Amino acid sequence: MFLLAAEGGGVLAVLLVMAVMYVLTSNNANESKTKADSARQQADAMAAQTKQLGAFTDFSSIKEQRLASVMGAAETRFDWERFMRELSRVIPKDSWIQTTDAKTVTDSTDPTAAITGAPVATGPTANLVGCTPHQSDTADMMVRLQQMYRVTDVQLNESIRDQGATDTTIDNCGRLYKFDLTVMFSPTPPAHEAPNGEVRVPASLGGGS
Repeated sequence: MFLLAAEGGGVLAVLLVMAVMYVLTSNNANESKTKADSARQQADAMAAQTKQLGAFTDFSSIKEQRLASVMGAAETRFDWERFMRELSRVIPKDSWIQTTDAKTVTDSTDPTAAITGAPVATGPTANLVGCTPHQSDTADMMVRLQQMYRVTDVQLNESIRDQGATDTTIDNCGRLYKFDLTVMFSPTPPAHEAPNGEVRVPASLGGGS
């Protein structure tokens, strides 16, 4: 009987050990599952955060591109309305403009400049073609144009009169002189807009407004 009791006690001990091992194994499995679920939740949260940051990065990139575009447009902006208003004040009497070709951005690489010695435009330019009664009128207009806002140089391309012409019309200079001028402007506005140190732009050059 003692032997049977001893054997019974050994079986109980084995069962107890197995039960303890089962509990420990089950706890470890549950703990691992909990850790796995927590890690999965953290991974999902990080993925969502990364997606949000990616969207913000895209928005920031678009913002930078648009800002650069706006700044570029601002740098190339030119007040052509003011130029035309000033031009109407400096053109000589009985003279008129036939065509005007204006450019905001100019290619500064002129292969003929080194040969002819002509000024090379680095900023906006305006080409003026028109009619005037005398050669001296063209010279006076060039002097006046050089005093205008942002003008850096005025180049004479042509000033001729057709000896055989008779009728004078808006499109045909006739017996008058046909002038062809190129007005060059500074790439950026000057620190002081008034010419020659004047506090205000003279009315004859478009000031007073």
